[in-house]
Amino acid sequence: MSFPTPSGLRIVRGDATDPQAFGPKIIAYVCNDRGGWGKGFVLALSRRWSEPERDYRAWYRERARNDFALGAVRLVPVGTGTWVANMVAQHGVRRGSGGPPIRYEAVSACLRALAGHARELGATVHMPRIGCGLAGGRWERIQPLVEAGLLGRGVEVTVYDTD
Repeated sequence: MSFPTPSGLRIVRGDATDPQAFGPKIIAYVCNDRGGWGKGFVLALSRRWSEPERDYRAWYRERARNDFALGAVRLVPVGTGTWVANMVAQHGVRRGSGGPPIRYEAVSACLRALAGHARELGATVHMPRIGCGLAGGRWERIQPLVEAGLLGRGVEVTVYDTD
């Protein structure tokens, strides 16, 4: 069942690792800037494909020689016409005195970069409620970033809820 919001954002019940759409698809999620992999949505990704984790770990390991940083996006092909977007928008992995690990400015930068990739590939974007799980973000702050960064740039977006 689909629940469009006034902005055109589609919210459905389902699994973001199994996008329900025709044509090229990008599965987007938020990762941390510390090289950590093993909790949250990445577990669902790893159950389906090994490439996103392998690429993320290599990207992090070689960070002194590449663009790995808050706000960076890297697409990983996982099948014909399907990519996973590793979006670095979480500083660390735990809530501390500085608040939750999510960095809204980095989310915004990631989404703008993702829009360019999606338009170039002619792809739709599929995601869980990014940044709202372990990263500690609030959907009421993330949704407007998705609307401006993707929908506002002509990219169709579907958000998947599991409950």
